[in-house]
Amino acid sequence: MVGRNFLATTLLAATLSAQPGWAETVDNFVLIDHKGRAQELFYHGDAPAVVVMAYGANCPSQGESLAALESLRHEYAESGVDFMLLDVAGRSRDDLATSEAAASTEIPVLHDNAGIIAPSLGLSAAGEVLVIDSRSRTVAYRGGVGVSDDASTSTVGVDDAIAAVMSGVDVAGESADVRGCDVAHQAVAATPDYSRTIAPILIDNCVTCHRSGGIAPWAMSEYRMVQGFAPMMREVIRTKRMPPWHADPQVGHWQGEAGMSDEETRLLVSWIEAGAPRGTGEDPLLSVAPVSTDWPLGQPDLVLEVPSYDVPATGIVDYQFPVVANPLDRDVWVRAATIIPGDGQAVHHVLMGSADQAPKNTDRESVFQNYIMGYAPGNESAYMPQGTGVYVPVGGVYLFQMHYTPYGKAATDSTRVGLYFADEAPGNYLRQQVVLNPALKIPPGAEAHEVGAYFTFWEDATLYSLVPHAHYRGRSSTFELAYPDGSTELILSVPNYDFNWQRTYSFVEPKAVPAGTKIIHRTVYDNSANNPGNPDPARAVPWGLQSADEMLYGSISFSWNRETSDAPIHSYVTSETAQWMGFMDKDMDGLVAKDEMPKRLRESIGWRWWFLDDDKDGSLNLAELETLMIRLTEGRGP
Repeated sequence: MVGRNFLATTLLAATLSAQPGWAETVDNFVLIDHKGRAQELFYHGDAPAVVVMAYGANCPSQGESLAALESLRHEYAESGVDFMLLDVAGRSRDDLATSEAAASTEIPVLHDNAGIIAPSLGLSAAGEVLVIDSRSRTVAYRGGVGVSDDASTSTVGVDDAIAAVMSGVDVAGESADVRGCDVAHQAVAATPDYSRTIAPILIDNCVTCHRSGGIAPWAMSEYRMVQGFAPMMREVIRTKRMPPWHADPQVGHWQGEAGMSDEETRLLVSWIEAGAPRGTGEDPLLSVAPVSTDWPLGQPDLVLEVPSYDVPATGIVDYQFPVVANPLDRDVWVRAATIIPGDGQAVHHVLMGSADQAPKNTDRESVFQNYIMGYAPGNESAYMPQGTGVYVPVGGVYLFQMHYTPYGKAATDSTRVGLYFADEAPGNYLRQQVVLNPALKIPPGAEAHEVGAYFTFWEDATLYSLVPHAHYRGRSSTFELAYPDGSTELILSVPNYDFNWQRTYSFVEPKAVPAGTKIIHRTVYDNSANNPGNPDPARAVPWGLQSADEMLYGSISFSWNRETSDAPIHSYVTSETAQWMGFMDKDMDGLVAKDEMPKRLRESIGWRWWFLDDDKDGSLNLAELETLMIRLTEGRGP
């Protein structure tokens, strides 16, 4: 067990090292910048130095420093030195996006929304600069940029500090004066009380996973456990690994949002940095119940037993795709479902759906064809959106995607699924579609390679949920609606995508989607050596089902407004055609030109193009492409 005095000393050495005489060490962090991108302090492990300037959006006296820093960024562009601006004035991200820095420089402006990063760096004035040695993760220089009209000045500036760090020598001389504005941090007035404040925050945000039988590797069973893991908790909060909720809070509102509020984050980190004191009062964590094996929605109408799987103690387990025969002799409408893992620590997530027959491929993604629900800790049960249901006809099979994570000892998982059926048919079908691009090819070493595709709603529709999916190289992901009138709306942004967490993002208020709207899904991939999860940066990465390959795969659930449960209008042929069009149409203009088609398909069409292109505009629209799809499906060739 880590004692309070030792813990406090360790954290003070790390976070209060800005005091004179301390060896200033710097801890890593991740923040969202003014453009909605995730920025990690030590992402570029090979960068010789990182330059961070405290930034105040409304500070008039920092303008000269900002211009000088931009000049230095150009000067060191070929040297790999990273530059960042860190908000210290507590401004909104919208303010940062319209600030002087956003208009005058390409340096990212980081939004310290919880106000925990700037204080830990000891930044007290806009215009103050840190030059950080990336190798030792220590502050090599603290002071002003070094702007001066006097060539004879003897002070040291940022330029001198960068040169010294790159040369491996200490910075010598008096730091240049800071030209900026003093700032007041959003300090916590007093050390938060464990019983009344901290434990409730942990119960609301953490113990769903961190409890007996949960997926987390340790349980928050009592104060002493939390105290021992407090330094790690501070690290994963600063780097946004925990809580595991990756949607940008400024884009959309979601059911079951799992992120801590800024105030909760500030209180928890403040308590940890104060030494994680116990204080007085009862320990609320002692009353946390283990993961329940009961059915939270009551006894199901049907219980499915997923075939047992032996999870090894260590290593990486490929996704498993078990199949369970549908045992019913009647058609049903699924209105709700619950998934209870047999081993909560081993089961990372489960996706399930149904199909008329088992897929032929060993690795299956057809779970999304008639998707029912996805399980992740905190999302054990799901109700179908109001007025909809998932239709499962007699016969066929239930399909599963199982993600297992070894946790130090061998385990056997036997997951159960409870399905709840509607007494009568609901008003509408819940439909599922995947936006994909199987033609992706990620170049070797590419740090930020973007791939996109779209799906066109050919009828008015209502959109309920989104699932972005990539593999080890996925870095960020978005969904955007492009409306028929030419306007666009960003509806989901995941700036810090994590392959370990396959989230379903369900709208609090479903989105109305008029006919002709495109839903565009984009993912940025990191195939560089800076990506710690990258199995091979030297490889050109293709589409593939295995995790070492990649996917652009965005699942969406929706309903057609004109469709009813007794009068279906959904066309699987049109749906598949729209899916094809969405990745072939590289310029996303709603038409597939001949040179946008895969070479083999283009060559096989040959002179038949003239007959397919009914309106003779040189491209195929959705209806013309559907004619081609029907011919190919029927085996008649193009």
